[in-house]
Amino acid sequence: MNDDRTTRHLAFHDTERAVVAMEIDYPDGSDTGWHAHPRAQLLYAIQGVMIVRSQAGSWVVPPNRAVWLVGGLEHEVRMCGEVKIRTVFIDPTVSATLPGDNCVIAVSPLLRELIVAAVAIPLDYPAGGRDERLMQLLLDELKLFDVLPLHLPMPRDVRLRTVCRHLIAHPENEETAQDWARRLGITPKTVHRLFASQTGLTFGQWRQQARLLFALERLASGARIIDVAYDSGYASQSAFTAMFRRHFGLPPSDFYR
Repeated sequence: MNDDRTTRHLAFHDTERAVVAMEIDYPDGSDTGWHAHPRAQLLYAIQGVMIVRSQAGSWVVPPNRAVWLVGGLEHEVRMCGEVKIRTVFIDPTVSATLPGDNCVIAVSPLLRELIVAAVAIPLDYPAGGRDERLMQLLLDELKLFDVLPLHLPMPRDVRLRTVCRHLIAHPENEETAQDWARRLGITPKTVHRLFASQTGLTFGQWRQQARLLFALERLASGARIIDVAYDSGYASQSAFTAMFRRHFGLPPSDFYR
């Protein structure tokens, strides 16, 4: 098999088996470039943090989480830290209970071990044997997925995309929907309506989500919590920690443990 990172996955698309798994490691700061897979993909890292981007939005994927990407989605993955990816390619027709859309899911201890074991299984594993049963158990575990709020959807409207790109680049920005409406020459009501219809979030919720994902990326790179808090637009570390705990159920100091 070609060992080039840019082509290694191709053999996993051509196999007749419905479920196959691959391992690949990347150094800190590297990225995959834009690409797509014909199969659905469960993208998981046993080490490091992945930032996954597509035209539809972006996801931050920390340890003990995985991102489910539907087949055909063009995306790129950027690495925070040394990232050891263990990914599963799945023909979505093999099960009706798989996620129907892109999302980040929690990875149970059992699912983690199944993914790690799956990468050692050859592409041409025999039907009816131990390897096929392990892959089937992996699919059964995916039926229990819990979707996590680690997605930042991007709107289709060009005006809103301008706002969103600015807020991603400047998470400390405090301008309100009214401020942006004046700059865009539209009404605040239009801003709120477009955010709700095209992202499923209010303007305030979208900005908070952008700040959260920015914070997760900074924390993954080893930044101090107090610096992340201020850079994310919070007046104090305690205010940032309280928001983080409400969102994820634990403080930022514990998130990557």
